[in-house]
Amino acid sequence: MSNLSQGAVRDLLRIVIVGHVDHGKSTLVGRLLHDTNSLPAGKVEEIKAMSDRRGMPFEYAFLMDALQAERDQGITIDTSQIWFNSDKRNYVIIDAPGHKEFLKNMITGAAQSDAALLIIDAEEGVREQSRRHGYLLHLLGIRQVAVAINKMDLVKYSQERFNEISREYRAYLTDLGVEPTFILPVSAREGDNIVTKSAAMGWYDGPTVVGALDRFVSEPLSTDLPLRLPVQDVYKFDERRVIAGRIESGRISVGDEIMFSPSNKTARVKSLEVWPTSLAAPARVTAGYNVSMTLDEQIFVERGDTISHVKNAPIETDVFRARLFWLGHEPLSIGKTYKLKLNTTEAQIQVQKIEAVIDTGDLSSASATVVERNQVAEIVLRSRRMLALDAFNDKPATGRFVLVDGYDIAGGGIISMEGYADQRQLITQRSTNIVKVEQGVSDDERARMNGHRGGVIWFTGLSGAGKSTLSVELERRLFEKGYSVYVLDGDNIRFGLNANLGFSPEDRSENIRRVGEVAALFARAGMIALTAFISPYRSDRDRARAAAPNRFHEVYVQADVKTCESRDPKGLYEKARRGEIKEFTGISAPYEEPEVAELVVDTAKHSIEECVAQLITYIEANFSLRAASAQLEARAR
Repeated sequence: MSNLSQGAVRDLLRIVIVGHVDHGKSTLVGRLLHDTNSLPAGKVEEIKAMSDRRGMPFEYAFLMDALQAERDQGITIDTSQIWFNSDKRNYVIIDAPGHKEFLKNMITGAAQSDAALLIIDAEEGVREQSRRHGYLLHLLGIRQVAVAINKMDLVKYSQERFNEISREYRAYLTDLGVEPTFILPVSAREGDNIVTKSAAMGWYDGPTVVGALDRFVSEPLSTDLPLRLPVQDVYKFDERRVIAGRIESGRISVGDEIMFSPSNKTARVKSLEVWPTSLAAPARVTAGYNVSMTLDEQIFVERGDTISHVKNAPIETDVFRARLFWLGHEPLSIGKTYKLKLNTTEAQIQVQKIEAVIDTGDLSSASATVVERNQVAEIVLRSRRMLALDAFNDKPATGRFVLVDGYDIAGGGIISMEGYADQRQLITQRSTNIVKVEQGVSDDERARMNGHRGGVIWFTGLSGAGKSTLSVELERRLFEKGYSVYVLDGDNIRFGLNANLGFSPEDRSENIRRVGEVAALFARAGMIALTAFISPYRSDRDRARAAAPNRFHEVYVQADVKTCESRDPKGLYEKARRGEIKEFTGISAPYEEPEVAELVVDTAKHSIEECVAQLITYIEANFSLRAASAQLEARAR
């Protein structure tokens, strides 16, 4: 058996050409192809003849603008791709549209690229689209950007004008965290600094366009990254079930133990095949190849699953942050549901929060309830099921997604897990050969003995909202009334049961998982467990609810950040504001308010005494057997 490596298929660099409409992108590419003799024989003569027939002057842009509609309108409306070879390497040059209405095509072109050449008109200078394109390149993770300041002939090859635009745009990109590889003065029409050095700009000592492209560094081979193989489809041939897909990163070998996410099922690779190739049954296949495989056992696999090795598996979550560029005709709004497309996965997803809308002009951010067309926003998305995904900064190939509204692609973005936990460990059961033991005392017997039912009162809210204060006071009042009750408090639990956990998103989720299970045991023992935990993630509270079905009562202790910060007896908010506490809920980490809590107590508007009275009324109505008997008697009368 043979091995197939990526080196045979990845022998080029993809460069996207972007810029404001009419700043000369197509002209620059046409001139580049002409001056390097990369055009098919007779192409220039064909365009010159066409121009003569129309009574138009010859334009190098016509070499790229292949669509008739583009020639008529004078704008590029689709991405054009053409091969170009320098002495150093092979290229695919992608000429992307600059007009605001065709940003979707620009994003499509940029998303396929390894580096970018951004064009700015020396006469017009930096425009809104110039900034927007720069931001989109940053958003798409393109880190290698060269800037060509074009039409220098129109400003009489002025070094002063070049320096002015260069300083302005370099400062903008730097604020984004992008360091332009080169900024170079060119005249595409006249051929200055495209392939050969310009005699008219002796003051410039940098590379030509071709020289700048050749100095771009090839991206690291994706074979060096963890295995990611989104399942495209599953076929059945005779008795074989064949799983097919394209390897986006990493490598896979016969005999490997692989994991399917988000189901967490595992199996070993029995055989591999690739296409298109004449090689049969390779022992190993790497990124860039389409592959099919059979497994050593029959397990249920479906399109949208992600194959990885057991180690370095993708993140599993039902909620994540995203930086999104919105292209929909209707605004993106909180609570609306869209179709998420992530690799081969499709899932319904809801906009949980719009954290900020970014002004691509000055990079300022503002709060908003909707995201309008062509705006960039930072949002939180939530799915009804677990998703397998990667943070874009870690694994770009599997960290991008698009949103579909109806039948149209309406937005695209990159994934961030900042502030949110990888939930894989929380939903994976490792214990085997275990059987639940039935209790010798029934729930009804415990309730009759105690005079009330067991349950969990789950206090959630920001630090300083009053969870611990309420739970301790409520415990005292209920105890005096004869209730069997106990407080599980965040700080106390971390002294013992959860002393080995920190405050990362994953540790915080595990902290709540353990507390939820312990509280459920208290409830089954007939007691009322009062839990006072921030528990910022909705999915964690849902798991705690599932641990105590029909016994779980969520109480949202409501108080805004300003009120909580004014109390702050431990000085935590002040430390968080100074950056001394990382991942602090409400400041540098998210808090997801309950969608439908059983009870809301507002400690910003009501006193502790009033809130405790509200809680006692609720508990007696829902837990007390005496109250239940009184209700039955009242209904009987």
